[in-house]
Amino acid sequence: QVQLVESGGGLVQAGGSLRLSCAASGITLSIPVMGWYRQAPGNQRELVATITSGGITNYADSVKGRFTISRDNAKNTVYLQMNSLKPEDTAVYYCKVTFGPASSRWGQGTQVTVSS
Repeated sequence: QVQLVESGGGLVQAGGSLRLSCAASGITLSIPVMGWYRQAPGNQRELVATITSGGITNYADSVKGRFTISRDNAKNTVYLQMNSLKPEDTAVYYCKVTFGPASSRWGQGTQVTVSS
């Protein structure tokens, strides 16, 4: 059974940094795509960043130049380094692993709060 365990969220002042981690267990094969999404109150869940098993990355325009996604394939873990955080980055951040067009799993979410 696939399980995703997220960590690293918290409260930080504007301009600060946080690093999120998401470890996937119960998986024996390489995960094609791992990513982070976020959902602020009253908003829809949105893409933050994704990374393929080969290291190809994709970022939302709002985080380009501030956030960096990376992964450790041997550990089935994906990271999100968030720098220069802004109050508008406040949201619940969700990890997602995608195995195919109709096969994915979500983490439970971790709260990130950026104070002004």
